[in-house]
Amino acid sequence: MESPPPFIKTIEWEMMNKKKFFPLSMLSSFSVRCALFPLTVIKTQLQVQFKNDVYNGMIDCACKIYKTEGVKGLYRGFWISSFQIVSGVFYISTYEGVRYLLRQRGYGSSTKAIVAGGAASLVGQTIIVPFDVISQHMMVLGMNAHGLRHGQIINPLGINTELRKTELAIQIAREIYRKDGIAGYYRGYTASLLAYVPNSALWWAFYHFYQDELFKILPANTSHLFIQCVAGASGGFTTTIITNPLDIIRARLQVQRLDSFARAAVELWIEERFHMFFKGLSARLVQSAAFSFSIILGYETIKRISVNDQYKHMIKW
Repeated sequence: MESPPPFIKTIEWEMMNKKKFFPLSMLSSFSVRCALFPLTVIKTQLQVQFKNDVYNGMIDCACKIYKTEGVKGLYRGFWISSFQIVSGVFYISTYEGVRYLLRQRGYGSSTKAIVAGGAASLVGQTIIVPFDVISQHMMVLGMNAHGLRHGQIINPLGINTELRKTELAIQIAREIYRKDGIAGYYRGYTASLLAYVPNSALWWAFYHFYQDELFKILPANTSHLFIQCVAGASGGFTTTIITNPLDIIRARLQVQRLDSFARAAVELWIEERFHMFFKGLSARLVQSAAFSFSIILGYETIKRISVNDQYKHMIKW
């Protein structure tokens, strides 16, 4: 009796049909970002407020935004942010490419995940930071006319908030260039790297770690895709707890036009003390777990659909 074919736990880059993979990956990424974008808006507004002057948590923030602006308020900056789909193609290509090169040189799973994840984030952030800067200005523009410290309104560029979304984005881009030149679009770039490169490296490392551990404890007939989705959500949850202060500093640098990472960190510490480790954490945890679960569901499903015919019999759903 012939033994069953070996089970492929990780579909590698060279096993896939790229003509199928890339368009499906972009469609999946857009769908996930569209569904979960309100969590990004909520997280950003919680991070940039002074203490709890405006919102008392994620649900309160969502209700107040919806009450004053409706659904459109929860999608502020979405179309600008959706350019992340382009950076996502470069991100995943870099991740898989670096992982392939490291595998060729005999490196272990953890090293491949950490190095490839960090390299992918470096490439992705270099492309997306300008769009991220504009998007975050749109998310918080005019926020908190009554509660911010010293009565300040978040509108550092002096933008007319009555403009339509497209005109608003163009005006923000013009004002950033007028005040700071090209460098203005990369405000917070170092902070983004400090926040997202470790985040990406740790996320992929935890993803593979949790996946391996779940394989050990769950029955052999458990869905492989389900294990990967749970591992992704768990990895996102863990990484978010570790890196939360870095993400707050990045958001403040980009929106409040502070001079340096160190200054943003000091001001955050003076304002929040140890609460800086938990500020906006609930929204970020929900966002990260949901985003990680959804992204892995789409990513691993598309990898299975795109796998070359000679490997299909070795794929487990």
